[in-house]
Order: sequence, then structure tokens, then C-alpha cells
Amino acid sequence: MTDVRLELLAEKHLSSVAGMFDDEGVLRYTRVPDPVPPGWEHEWLEFYEEGRREGKREAFAVVDGDDGSFLALALAFGIDREGRQLELGYVVAPEARGRGVATRTLELLTDWAFAELDALRIELWISTSNDASKRVAANVGYRHEGTLRSFHFKQGRRDDFEIWSRLASD
Repeated sequence: MTDVRLELLAEKHLSSVAGMFDDEGVLRYTRVPDPVPPGWEHEWLEFYEEGRREGKREAFAVVDGDDGSFLALALAFGIDREGRQLELGYVVAPEARGRGVATRTLELLTDWAFAELDALRIELWISTSNDASKRVAANVGYRHEGTLRSFHFKQGRRDDFEIWSRLASD
């Protein structure tokens, strides 16, 4: 695995983000609408920029440390600064999968949340059928806490989500 780094998601990353919307796995396991409305990546960036200003959300592009190419998204949402907790998410571009990008992304994002937000609790909400994401969570030290049955509703389909967490004391 090449070295990767996080940089604030910006306009320059949007063509790569939009390219991920053609991937069935991205549409299946994320909250991205399916089908994706034209230009939705711009709306989505504005949503995260607004959240950044309010201190409630953050979005990073994950880029190759050598050549700066886009590899993934790293997201923080539901940031509760008073309660010192939040949810994280990650989406790896299809061409970057199988190289350890997801694991390294979650490591960097987790370290960021503990250091920059002084988080005490971090959650991941993962579809019960997303075995790859569950392996990543376990490899980064997250613990499975339980399953929310028929919890997530998207385009007429309900999905069970597992809650995984890490605490600052882990």
C-alpha cells in the first residue's frame, strides 16, 4: 500500500467523486441517492462545507501520498462536540480497492477524530451485508456492539445496520 493522506474535500476532487457514483457497491452501501441526480456531487460538497462551518460535519479526500491521485472519501458526521462523539464513514474508489486504502483511511480518520475533536466515542454504521467494511472496522480496533434491524431505508429497501465503536479509552 502506498502512503495516503487526508486533505479537505474540495471542488478539485468532485470529478473523481462523481466517478464513484457509477459503482454498484458505492450506491448499495452508502446514503448516496440511487440514481444519483446530475451534479449531485456539487450539492453534496456544499452540504459538507456548511457542516464544516458549523462544526457538525467534515469531508476529506484520501489521496495517494506520492502522486496525489484520488483514492477515497473519509467522512465525519453527526459531530457532537459537547458529547465528544461522532460517526465516521469511508468510501474507496473501485480502482483503489484491495490495496489497504480503506484500512489506512479509517486509521487516519480515527486518529484525526481523537486528536482534533477530542472524541471519546466514535461510531461506524455498517450494512450487515458489507463484510469488507466490517473487516476494516475490526482491523482498526472497532468493536461490534449490535445490530439495528430494518433501520436504514433507501429507495424502497430496508437494511439492517451494525454499530461498531471505538472509545478513547480502548
